[in-house]
Amino acid sequence: MTPSQPTETPNQQTEITPALPQEPEPVQRPEPVQGRSLRRLTLASAVSIVVLVGLIIYYGIHSRASAESRLQLTTEQASIPTVNVIHPQVAARTQEIVLPGNTQAFIDSPIYARTSGYLKRWYVDIGARVKKGELLAEIETPELDQQLRQARAQLATAEANLNLSQITSERNENLLKTHSISTQERDNAVNSYAANKATVQSNEANVARLEQLQSFEKIYTPFNGVITARNTDIGALIDAGAGSPKELFHIAAINELRVYVSIPETYSRLAHPGTLADLTLDEYPGQTFHGTLVRNSNSIDYSSRTLLAEVDVHNPNSELMPGSYVQVHFKLAGNASSIVVPSNALLFRKEGLQAAVVRNGKAELVGVTPGHDYGSAVEILSGVQVTDAVILNPSDSLVSGTPVRINQPTANGARP
Repeated sequence: MTPSQPTETPNQQTEITPALPQEPEPVQRPEPVQGRSLRRLTLASAVSIVVLVGLIIYYGIHSRASAESRLQLTTEQASIPTVNVIHPQVAARTQEIVLPGNTQAFIDSPIYARTSGYLKRWYVDIGARVKKGELLAEIETPELDQQLRQARAQLATAEANLNLSQITSERNENLLKTHSISTQERDNAVNSYAANKATVQSNEANVARLEQLQSFEKIYTPFNGVITARNTDIGALIDAGAGSPKELFHIAAINELRVYVSIPETYSRLAHPGTLADLTLDEYPGQTFHGTLVRNSNSIDYSSRTLLAEVDVHNPNSELMPGSYVQVHFKLAGNASSIVVPSNALLFRKEGLQAAVVRNGKAELVGVTPGHDYGSAVEILSGVQVTDAVILNPSDSLVSGTPVRINQPTANGARP
């Protein structure tokens, strides 16, 4: 059967369209299993890489932010000063003050010569312990010996004249009774006898004076003690004149010592006779000597505002030496309502004496009323309590309200 041809009509043009060749449809072939697995693995790797990069970026940004936050916190904490604190101690019922003192021998005396001459011999030297009446030295006095002989001769002459005048006076008295002589002659004989008697007495006094000077040729110890100086030697010229006599020996009684101590006016009420005192010396560590306050000057020194007091201490073994520097310990009753803080915990400002305490993490300056000053510590009568944390060595620029951090002690009790 032939296909029907189109019928052409008159006046109608038939358009013939050429037939185009058709493209063959692609043939779908099944994808291999190995290729699908590789594709899935590549996709999973890409996703993992993206997630890992994201995590790295996140943690990097987070760690940087955390570091900045920690740095800011550390900076803020570092700006807060760290302070050491101490809690005040209750004042002891019996307190002690320590004052410097100087020891002196109970009797301290220089020995001079009372007659002029030359030193013949000395018997003791420095450090010798002597007893009262012991011979120290002898002096040769040739001029004095001559004066004494002359005075004795004059005394003998005066005594002879006295005897003659006495006989004459008695004879004239008898002659006057018989009117053999005049009354005037009798009176002259009596007055001559009185004058010779006075001359004898004068010569006797002169002889006694020279004999006493001659007795000073031997120098004796005036009291028990120790020789602390010898300033002469054999053959030295001894001048006992009134100008500048030379000291021969120096002797000190050290069985008992005087300790002079200047007590501040604040503690002058302690300086009454009978107050006990303890003495300590650097050369006798751990050893205490006991003394008693025996007297005071009853007057405050204007320059030092102190009261001079004397403490006597027995020294039978001569352990203490005159001139030693000692520390005198006085005990006084304490105030039970007061507390004691170290001296380096106080501030001296125009507002007065202040202490810095830590309250609610901040420093606060409070005014305090001081009591006794013990040197390294000060008694506080009011202003702080026992429970307060008082700052040690507060800065001069410290103001109230400044945040502070308390320095905590380490395990062994020391501060870091």
